[in-house]
Amino acid sequence: MHAMQLEHIAPVTPGASPLAWREREPPMPDVGQVLIDVSVCGVCHTELDEIEGRTPPPRLPMIPGHQVVGRIRAVGEGVPTSRLGERVGIGWIASACGECEFCHSDRENLCPDFVATGRDINGGYAERMVVDARYACPLPASLDDVQAAPMLCAGAIGYRSLNLARLEDGEPLGLTGFGGSAHLVLQLARYIYPASPVHVFARSPDEQRFALDLGAQWAGDTRAVSPQPLAAIIDTTPAWTPVVAALANLAPGGRLVVNAIRKEDDDQSALLGLDYPRHLWLEKTLQSVANVTRRDIVEFLALAAEIGVRPEVRSFALRDANQALVELKTRAVRGAKVLHVCA
Repeated sequence: MHAMQLEHIAPVTPGASPLAWREREPPMPDVGQVLIDVSVCGVCHTELDEIEGRTPPPRLPMIPGHQVVGRIRAVGEGVPTSRLGERVGIGWIASACGECEFCHSDRENLCPDFVATGRDINGGYAERMVVDARYACPLPASLDDVQAAPMLCAGAIGYRSLNLARLEDGEPLGLTGFGGSAHLVLQLARYIYPASPVHVFARSPDEQRFALDLGAQWAGDTRAVSPQPLAAIIDTTPAWTPVVAALANLAPGGRLVVNAIRKEDDDQSALLGLDYPRHLWLEKTLQSVANVTRRDIVEFLALAAEIGVRPEVRSFALRDANQALVELKTRAVRGAKVLHVCA
């Protein structure tokens, strides 16, 4: 099989080729696993975190990719053969221990033995992959492969972030950063909280226009002052400046939910601008989002299918994964990016 694999930790810069095109022996499913013929795989900022070493794989080479759509080609011992041919999606969560206090309290995303697809096991930038059968989620028929791929991480983590924001209908919501995740959150928020105005903070005028096209009430620059104090803001950026700016735009008692596996260091000095009375006082809270659960994926997919949430997607061939990653790094982003792996 063919795969794009990471062999060395390196910066992703214009013209870079951090992943290598390789031919590898196809994997075989072990006990409790399934073998997937990969159709498409979404491209996520977390892949940049892996490649650049902010959350590096425990070993190299590693095949990235954790927004995987495909069909079950073979099953390992203990997996019903009735699953053969099933169309499934695999997200960031590849497995958890199932025995700890977090797994027993529907918080498997916090399990100390959490295993990440495409970081701890080989992922979907390949024609085939294996995964624990319990984490291969059936896909709604109304979502095609390309639509479903970004929903497995960008959508599911956005869904979790919106739940953690604890918004009540009518309260104003902010989104800072407007890429693959936020443009899905906006569609979801407009359905769940129809009376809540959504304010979008984004660096580029194109992203701001895109947000307005999708129904945002207001869109402005990352550092702009919103027209009204916001009850909650979801940050989907890899940077620190939006965090500081968002805290200043929160209403008293407001919540900032940071939807990122890691933050880059380029603008970490922005944290020196934190002013306690302006940014943190009056019982504002800041919460991180750690990973996703299977429940997040399944619930979001069902809801997206029901209400017609659809990502805007730019497609690439698997062999062009490096180009997609460079575009993601340089933030030439509108919506999500998806790799076509097999026909």
